[in-house]
Amino acid sequence: MKKLTLIISCLLIASQSFAQLPNAKTTGRVTIKGTVIDFDTKEPLEYATVVVKPLNGDPITGDITNSKGHFNIEITPGNYDISIEFISFKPYELKNVAIVKSLNLGVIELAINAEALDEVEIVAEKSTVEIRLDKKIYNVGKDMTVKGGTASDVLDNVPSVTVDVDGTVSLRGSENVRILINGKPSSMVGLSGTDALRQLPADAIEKVEVITSPSARYEAEGTGGILNIVLRKGKAQGFNASVTATAGIPDNLGGSVNLNYRIKKFNFFTNTAYSYTNSPGNSYNNATYFNEFDEISSYRNEKTDYDRSGGRFNTRLGLEYFLTDKSSLTGTFYYRESDRNNISTNYTSEFDASKLLTRKSIRINDKDDVNKNIEYSLNYTHDFNDSGHNLSFDFQYNNDDENEFTFITDYDTYPSFLERNPERTTTVESDSEFTLKGDYVLPIGENAQFEAGFNLNLNEIDSDFLVQDYDPDSGDFINNPDFTNSLVFEQNIYAFYTQYGSKINKFSYLLGLRSETTDRSIQLLGDNTDNQKTWTELFPTVNVGIEFSETESLTVGYNRRLRRPRHFYLNPFETRTSETTIRKGNINLDPTYTGSFDIGYLKRWSKFTLNSSVYYSHSTNNIEWIQTEETRDVNGLPTIVIVRSPVNLSTQDRYGFEFTANYNPFKWWKLSQSFNFFRATTEGDYEGVNYDADNISWFTRFNSTVTLPGEIDWQTRAMYMGPSQNAQTKRLGIVSINLAFSKDLLKEKATISFNVSDLLNSRKRISETTTETTFSEGEFQYRQRQFLLNFTYRFNQKKKRERSQGNDGDGGEEMF
Repeated sequence: MKKLTLIISCLLIASQSFAQLPNAKTTGRVTIKGTVIDFDTKEPLEYATVVVKPLNGDPITGDITNSKGHFNIEITPGNYDISIEFISFKPYELKNVAIVKSLNLGVIELAINAEALDEVEIVAEKSTVEIRLDKKIYNVGKDMTVKGGTASDVLDNVPSVTVDVDGTVSLRGSENVRILINGKPSSMVGLSGTDALRQLPADAIEKVEVITSPSARYEAEGTGGILNIVLRKGKAQGFNASVTATAGIPDNLGGSVNLNYRIKKFNFFTNTAYSYTNSPGNSYNNATYFNEFDEISSYRNEKTDYDRSGGRFNTRLGLEYFLTDKSSLTGTFYYRESDRNNISTNYTSEFDASKLLTRKSIRINDKDDVNKNIEYSLNYTHDFNDSGHNLSFDFQYNNDDENEFTFITDYDTYPSFLERNPERTTTVESDSEFTLKGDYVLPIGENAQFEAGFNLNLNEIDSDFLVQDYDPDSGDFINNPDFTNSLVFEQNIYAFYTQYGSKINKFSYLLGLRSETTDRSIQLLGDNTDNQKTWTELFPTVNVGIEFSETESLTVGYNRRLRRPRHFYLNPFETRTSETTIRKGNINLDPTYTGSFDIGYLKRWSKFTLNSSVYYSHSTNNIEWIQTEETRDVNGLPTIVIVRSPVNLSTQDRYGFEFTANYNPFKWWKLSQSFNFFRATTEGDYEGVNYDADNISWFTRFNSTVTLPGEIDWQTRAMYMGPSQNAQTKRLGIVSINLAFSKDLLKEKATISFNVSDLLNSRKRISETTTETTFSEGEFQYRQRQFLLNFTYRFNQKKKRERSQGNDGDGGEEMF
C-alpha cells in the first residue's frame, strides 16, 4: 500500500482532461478509458486512482477520475497491469493485459471494503486550494485558522476574496458578488448577508467555489462573480461522526456535531452547532465644518463603543434516498435561531472654531435582535445513463424572521447635565423566498454537451420600522410619524438558459445564453404610488480554453451580469444610532449592468503551481454611496447632519491582475501566496456635484504551513489590504495576521488546535472623507483580537493525511 501511495503521489500531478487523443495509426499511441462508480449508489467516484504499469519496465503512468468518474490515459501498445483504487473501496485489478488498440473498460463498479470502514474520513485533509480552469475551490478542512470561526472567517481566507471590518464581502475588490449556498440562494445568507455569514459556523462548510466567469447555468446576479458555499454532506458507509468543542477570549463558547449514517439506499447526514460569542468593538469620527468662506466654523468628535453578545443555534438535517440505480431524492431541513444583544454607546463632543467645548452628550443604543430562519429543500436527480445524460429538479422554500427591539437614551453632560426623553424603536422583518429550478444535460458524442434549464424565484420581504418617543405627560411611548415606516418588497425572477460546449483536440469552448425577467414592487406606508418596475434582459456567456500541454493552459471568458439593489438599499428609512450621522435608502435605484472579460493562465511544475488572470469590466448605472449635509433641529439647536444614501451615480471601468502561487519546498513545509491589483475609474455627477474618482488598490495574502517536531502543525496567514478611495473617501491600508497550531491525539482520533485571530489587533478601517463643507476622519474596528481553543473527536473515522500532489493546488480542468 505504501508503494501504491508513492505512485499515486506522482500521478496526482496529472490533471483530468477531455482531450481528443491522436489516432493510433499516425502516432503509435492508443488510449485506455472508462468510468468508475460506486457499486451501491451508482454515483461516479471522483479522484479514484488509475495505475497502468507496463510489464516491459517502462515508467508507470495513470490518471485520476474527474467529477463524472471518467478517466482517459494515452499509452503505447504493449502488455500492462491495470489497477483502480479508491479509499475504503475494494480495488479493481487486471493482470497482464495485451493492449494493441484503444480499449474502453466501460463502467467499473467498486464495492465498499467493510474491513476499512473504521478508517473512513468525512472531512479529508485535501489540498487547501484546488485550481480548475473555470473556478478555484477552497477546501476548509485543512485550514486551522478558521477552526471555531464563522463563514465570514472562511471567506476572508479564500483567494481573490476579502471581507472588510464591516463584514462586507468583495471579490477582486468588487462588493457586487453573489453568495450562494450549495448552488442556490438561501436563507443561510439571510436578510442581511453580513450578519448571516457571521452566524454560519465554519465547521458546517466543506468548500467554497470562486467563480469569476460564470456560465449561463448560473443566475445573472452578481456583477463581480459568484461565491458558492458548499456545505458538508457525508457519504461514507456506516456510521461516522465528529464532535467539536470551542472556547475563546473574548467570550466564545460553542460546540458542533457532524455525522452521517449510510446503508444501501439511505444516507442521513447532519450538522448541528451552538455558540455564544461576545464581540467588543469601537469607532470614532472627528469632523471639521467649514462656512461659505471656506473657514472653520466648528468641530465635532464622536466615539462609539460596541458591546455585542448572544447565542446562536444552527442545525441542518438531510436524507438522501436512492430510488433506483439511476435516480435519487434528497431532502434537507435547515433551522437557525439567534438571540443577540448589541449595545452601542456614542460619546459626542462639540467645539466652536476656537476649539472651545460647547456641548457634550451620550447616546446609548440598546438593541435586542431575535432571528429565526427555516429552509426546506428537495432535489430529484435522474441519470439516463452513465455518460452524464441526466435531469434534475430543485425545490426550495426559505423563511427568515428578524425582530429588533431598541431602547435609545440620550444625556447632555455639558454645559449642564440633562437626561432627555428616551426613544424606542421596533423593527420587524419577514423574508420568504420560493425557488424552483430544473436542469437538463445531454452529452453529444464523447466531447460535446448540451444543457438547458429554467429557474423561478419568488421573493417577498415585509419590513416594519416603528419609532416611539416618551411622553412625560402621559408616561407612555407614542409613535413618531417622522421616522416610522413600513415597506413591502416583492421581487419575482423568471429565468431560462441554454448552453453548448465542445472540445476539439486541445481547444474547448462553452457558449451560453440566459434570459431573466424581473418584476419588482415596493409599497411604503402612506404611499399610494405604484413603485413597480419590470424588465427583461439577455445575458450571454462565452468561455474558451486551450491546453498547450498537460501542465499549461489558457482560458478566456466573457459574461454579462447585473446587480439588483437589495431591499435595504431601497427603503428610505433613516438609521437612529446617531442623531448627526444618518444612513438611508433610495427607492428609485435601478440595477447595475456589467460586461466582464477574464483571461486566465495556469502553469504547473513539480513543486510549484501558478494560476494568474487579467480582467476587465464595464458597468453602467453603478450604485455608489454619497454623503450630503443637511441643517436640522437637534435638541432645539440648528445642527449640520451628515446623510449617506445610495444612488445610480456613474459608469465604472474596472481592470486588474491577480495570481495565486503554491509551492512545496519540502514535505513538511507548504507555502502559498495570492496577490490582486485592481483599478476602478468612476465617472458621474449628482445634483451638480462631480463624483469622478480613480481608485487604485491591491491586496495580498500569504500562507505558510509547517510541520514541527512532535507532528505539530503550525499555520500562519498574513494579509495586507492596500489603501483605496472613491470620490469622497480615502481608506488607509489594513494588515492582519492569524496564527494556528494543531496536534493529533488519541491515535489520530482527536485533534486539538489553538488559533489567534488578528494577532496585532490591527484589523481597523481608518478613513478620511471630504465634502464641500466637511472634513472628517474616523476609525472602525468590528471585533478585537481573539484567541480560540478547539478540540475535535472523530467516531469511526481515521484521519487521512493529505496525499502530496507536488503542487498543492492542482485540480480537474474540465470546461463543461
